[in-house]
Amino acid sequence: MSRTIVRRTIDAPADFVFRTVAEIENYSKAIPHIVDVEFLSDVRSGVGSRFRETRLMMGREASTILEVTEYVENDRVRIVSDEGGTIWDSVFTVSPVDGGTELTLVMDAAPYTFKSKILTPVMKLVIRMGLVKDMDAVKEYCESS
Repeated sequence: MSRTIVRRTIDAPADFVFRTVAEIENYSKAIPHIVDVEFLSDVRSGVGSRFRETRLMMGREASTILEVTEYVENDRVRIVSDEGGTIWDSVFTVSPVDGGTELTLVMDAAPYTFKSKILTPVMKLVIRMGLVKDMDAVKEYCESS
């Protein structure tokens, strides 16, 4: 398993930062390269919410189906997908700090096919760069709203 951790201190209240990362309608506003979100469940927020997220990646559209599997309001949200032979398990955690919020993203990648076991470690740097870009966009969105 591969783990990537990215942290940002954000000059915004913890509840606002949480809603930004935990509610896909807000998250898609914060991340400019998310071009479409389609809900696949009647649940649109919290545990059981399933959606297809389409992003621009390297000039092409790529879609992923994600599901919220854990949701503790104003604390953490876990979003999981099974894509390309890998389970992608992402946990966003918010913690109030002096003058703002610390947002931590922990993404575990658990490849289960031969191909993904080879590719996932090779792609780790690219994945990290994408997560850093997303977290920077969340920070900018929260601080400018």
